[in-house]
Amino acid sequence: MRVPTRRLAVTALSALAAGTAFTAPADARSHENSISVQEVGHLSGGGRVTLYGTYVCTPSSPRGVQIQVTLTQDSTRLGFGGQEADCDGREHDWSASADVNPALVNLHPGAAGAQAALQSASLHSGFKVSVSYLARAEQDVRLEQRHR
Repeated sequence: MRVPTRRLAVTALSALAAGTAFTAPADARSHENSISVQEVGHLSGGGRVTLYGTYVCTPSSPRGVQIQVTLTQDSTRLGFGGQEADCDGREHDWSASADVNPALVNLHPGAAGAQAALQSASLHSGFKVSVSYLARAEQDVRLEQRHR
């Protein structure tokens, strides 16, 4: 059976569009959600690390959107955050802090990497948790000692 060229072209384009829709990474900015990380974070003498940034999420975002941060320096990888986002479509400042034991976690002034995410978790039957990301950002940061 011979398939007309026009039908073949339309079918190929439809398959390509469908494949792209399901495999392309989500661009959070196209959905008006975004998150950023400031280039400078702070370390206190007591072992507290704090990162800062801004975020925007739309009122149509799922309930319970949180800000999660991962800080990487040398061989140390530290995840923290959990602040709930206010999804009203306006830009908000955020800060996330973690208290670390300097004897166990080796953070120091200097270069580090940071990842921030606006995420939502859902509980499904069978107690399966799925996490969806509304926006993500990566930033090289500089940790500075804060004397207070």
